[in-house]
Parts: sequence; structure tokens; C-alpha cells
Amino acid sequence: MRVLVVDDDPGSLLVAKAAVERSGHECLTAPDGDAAWRLYQSHRPHAVVTDLVMPGLDGLALCRAIRTAEADSYTYLILLTSLGSREDVMAGMEAGADDYVTKPLDPFTLHTRLIVALRVTSLYTELARYHRMLAEQARTDALTGLRNRLTLTEDLQQLHHRSERYGLHYCLAMCDVDNFKSYNDTYGHQAGDAALKAVASALAGQLRQSDGIYRYGGEEFLLLLPDQSRSGAKAVLERCRAAVEDLDITHTGDPSGALTISAGISCYRPGHRVSSAELLREADTALYTAKTTGKNTVALSGAGHSGSGF
Repeated sequence: MRVLVVDDDPGSLLVAKAAVERSGHECLTAPDGDAAWRLYQSHRPHAVVTDLVMPGLDGLALCRAIRTAEADSYTYLILLTSLGSREDVMAGMEAGADDYVTKPLDPFTLHTRLIVALRVTSLYTELARYHRMLAEQARTDALTGLRNRLTLTEDLQQLHHRSERYGLHYCLAMCDVDNFKSYNDTYGHQAGDAALKAVASALAGQLRQSDGIYRYGGEEFLLLLPDQSRSGAKAVLERCRAAVEDLDITHTGDPSGALTISAGISCYRPGHRVSSAELLREADTALYTAKTTGKNTVALSGAGHSGSGF
């Protein structure tokens, strides 16, 4: 554990440093609150042992500054004071301190406080890890590992806002596995899940790193293609369609005998600056066109089409 000790008394500082190191921890030292704040910002110690009265930032101000600066970490704060009054202790706790030790410092007492500090900060680190993991799970489709609709909503809003602000263009495509209900009915849901994972992987393999792919729901996938023209998007989706067809997943319920996809594309481009909701509607309409004109095909939305490369 990394411990920062702050005290304007050189003798007390040396005693505290020795006690911290004898407890098996790394120790940083500062002679005043201002220096301590700089060290905290650059090293982010797990625990801080700070004197109450000192030049620059006093112990209370330092505690408040640290609590304000914390984001995804927790620093255990121990107030070191020779005053020992209830008012000072209460003021320290209200400023964010977790515990206090009176001066002159007893190394054994500090050692016990650091044991508690290690337990608390370790627990907080573990809880933060679980929180990050749960947050990631909430944004990821459990079956395919793709980003889900929650993430799509955020990413699409951000992409649309940037494109709107800077006059950029982008396309989105809605993809649907053809005759998937009959596939599930014929081969079972376990085979259906395996097929969806294979399709997701095939689609992702045709995209740039800057593109986005999402499980939109059921057997539907949505692709975000930043800085992509209509013709470019059409070429990408044709590659995606061919990649799924090349999986050669047998589907006796499909006229082609294999599992295929259809896709509909819409584009935000010069002369067609519509809302993201309208683009989704246009892509869905184009997908319907692809579905009703033979499937295993890619259709471009005709909305706002001017005949240009965009």
C-alpha cells in the first residue's frame, strides 16, 4: 500500500515514515499541505496520514480536496493531531477523515490504523472492479459479445451530433437473418444461438475499427459506419452479406439452402440532414424492401437520394 505522510514537524515526520515502512508499506512524505496535495495528484496514495495544523493547506482542507478529487478510487484518511479535542476530531470526520491518531505518535497505534486502511481500500478496489464489470455487462449483449441497444443509443447520438456539428456524413445499416424463425423451429434454439454468434463474428470481420456493430434485437444487427458514403456503405454491406453466406450454415427452410442475411442502409449526408430517429426508420424501410424482393440482398434507402456518390 502507498501511504503519504504529511507533517510540518521534521521529527514527527521521520517517526511516522519509519512506522509506515516497518508496517511493510511504501511511504511518501510532505512537509506541508501544499506539497502533499501535489504528491497526492501525481501518486494517488491509498492512505494519507496528515497533521491537522500546518502551513499551506491544513489537514481539514487537504481532506476536503482529496475527497472532492476522488473518482473511481478511495483514499483512507487518518488525521494526526496533538489537540485531541472532540471538536477537532468531529471537524476532521466532517472534512472526510476516516480515523485519527493523537500526537506524540505511537507507532503501534498507527500500525493498527494502517491495517484497517488496507482492508478498506482493498475492499473498495474490489467493489470498483465489480462495478466496472457490471457496467460493461449492461452495455454488452450476453450471447454475441457485441454492444447492445443501450450502447447504440449513446454512440448514435454522439455520432449524429458530431456529424451535424461539423458537416460530416455517415451511414447506418440494419441487418436481419433471413427466415430465422424457421431455422430455430427446425434446428432448435441452441443451434439458433450458435448461428447468431457466427453471423455476428462474420459481420464484425468486415468492418473498420471505427465502425460500430450492435445486437439490435432477436436476429437483427445494426451497423454504424462513420464517414461512409452511400456507395461505400453498399460495398461494405455486400461484403457482410457474402461473408454470412460463405459461412455455409445449412438451412433447409430457406430457398437458398443456407443461412443468409438481408440489409437496409440509410445515410446522413449533404442534402439529407435528418434526425437519427428518421435514419433508423429509413434503414428499417430499406430492410423491408430487401426482405420483400428476394432476401439475401442489400437495399439502399431512396430518401433524399440525389444521385451523387454521397
